[in-house]
Amino acid sequence: MILRVDPSAALPVIEQIRRQITRLVVSGQLEIGAQLPPIRQLAADLDLAKGTVAKAYELLERDGVVETKGRHGTLIRSGGIPVAKSNALEQAADQLAVVGHQLGVDLEDVVTALGMAWDRLN
Repeated sequence: MILRVDPSAALPVIEQIRRQITRLVVSGQLEIGAQLPPIRQLAADLDLAKGTVAKAYELLERDGVVETKGRHGTLIRSGGIPVAKSNALEQAADQLAVVGHQLGVDLEDVVTALGMAWDRLN
């Protein structure tokens, strides 16, 4: 599992981790039952405090994306995908709205750009 965080980004590191893992689940790159790295390991890999990663895992559990099995680790939850998809889509829409606003374009231009991006995928 490859995660990257940018401590200088406007989005808090905890939220960066939560969103990236959610997207990996939604995209199928992390399958149901897959085990996430232990908190200590991921914190070391990303050069973060253990508490930061623990909080991200806690939010993922709250969202229904993962379940914690104590000593058996944190696993991707079978019922979490619909919730994860909903959250991921909502977050992507938020990001698109922010970018559009920052660029000073109107909603019609944002919708047009999204439609064109959608068409390129098909």
